Amino acid sequence: MTGKRVHIQEVATRDGFQNEAQFVETDAKIALIDDLSACGYAKIEVTSFTSPKAIPALRDAEAVMHGIARRKGIVYTVLVPNIRGAERALSCGVDEVNLVMSVSESHNRTNLRMSREQSFAQLRDVIGVVKQTSVAINVSLSTAMGCPMEGDIAQEAVLGWMQRFADLGVHGVTLCDTTGMAFPSQVGALCAAARKRFPALELTLHFHNTRGMALANTLAALDAGIDRFDASLGGLGGCPYAPGATGNVCTEELVHMLELDGYDTGVDLSALLSASALLPGLIGHDVPSQLLKAGRRLDLHAMPGAASEGRPEQRAFDIN
Repeated sequence: MTGKRVHIQEVATRDGFQNEAQFVETDAKIALIDDLSACGYAKIEVTSFTSPKAIPALRDAEAVMHGIARRKGIVYTVLVPNIRGAERALSCGVDEVNLVMSVSESHNRTNLRMSREQSFAQLRDVIGVVKQTSVAINVSLSTAMGCPMEGDIAQEAVLGWMQRFADLGVHGVTLCDTTGMAFPSQVGALCAAARKRFPALELTLHFHNTRGMALANTLAALDAGIDRFDASLGGLGGCPYAPGATGNVCTEELVHMLELDGYDTGVDLSALLSASALLPGLIGHDVPSQLLKAGRRLDLHAMPGAASEGRPEQRAFDIN
């Protein structure tokens, strides 16, 4: 048992909801975020100040930010794509802005409709505006562990983009496995190299569970010294440019695993499961969370009636 502190950052209300066809009403978003604030997160990514035409699911960004009840000790962050988005976010008194670009040229052009250099120039201007305030700046580097159009991404290329943003004075960088292509030894090597080269940066890992490796990749990142992870309630989210993609690593499954291994997440798992149980009603469909379906490891069950009464004719025949 390590007892080591691990910081959990919730992204469902941005990364998850932006992918949903059914609009989650503003009051419901606010109520859910208030529930999440009571769970003990280090950070909550509330919404995105993108064009309402581009992401209609998050067209109520200002109303949500103004409506939530903020709790001391939680960082309330938002995604901003450009100066206009940054100005809107700053008017709402956010704690942090999160900027996004891909380290893959193909993915950046597909996702953001511009080259990486164009994205960098745009984000550099945003950083210049935000640095005039006390608001923190995080940069999320998409496809840092693989691109569905280009394949593997060289480690040095990822570190090079981190260096460019570190030189601009950002306080944190998130390495994103946007399409779920990462595997544990790759994750460990990249995290170790990033920690060594950028000891002053707040490093976050953002895993997707597209190929079922999100929790294994988390363990590899932990072994490399990472202590901050994005996760999505219910496992919501995903990338539209990753064929067959499922959502992000599921928050409750991540917290459950970390607690079993003795880590201190600061998150109330019971409260988390209660919040996750609200999602199907909000988005109109089931969620990927296996923990929501199966319960925690030691959520025990009564013996079936026939077995408890010793009737031999009722057998399960599960001998594995």
